[in-house]
Amino acid sequence: MAAFQKNTRAGDRYRLRLHRARSVVLTDEELVEIRAAQRTFEGAYIRTALGQFSFALVILKIFTSEFYSFGALFALYGTGILLTSLLRRQQGNKQFFSEIGEDGLNQKRFRTSGNVVVVLTALSVAAYASLLGLTLRLGD
Repeated sequence: MAAFQKNTRAGDRYRLRLHRARSVVLTDEELVEIRAAQRTFEGAYIRTALGQFSFALVILKIFTSEFYSFGALFALYGTGILLTSLLRRQQGNKQFFSEIGEDGLNQKRFRTSGNVVVVLTALSVAAYASLLGLTLRLGD
């Protein structure tokens, strides 16, 4: 059981220069690279989610009750973006560190953000279709 738990910890599974991810000392260049990726990817997703939450709050506070479904939609959209940012963060950590494979060798794999883009596209299309449906229903 202890061997299974050891393999499930990301700090033990990921390596950089043969050091475990949780105990590695990063160089200045590596720190700059990690911080730039965090500002670019994680920060952008979190700022977008906060913007959606703020807009949902404005709708819920200013408009009448017939617009509450719009506020709920933007709150759900913000939650979806926030959950997508967690997925992107996990992928970013895997991209920077190399993983120890079943054979004990380092495996460094580069993955594009294609699957995150697909998730965000599907989320956005669903949100805009719902928004269109809610807007058309207002006239009734």
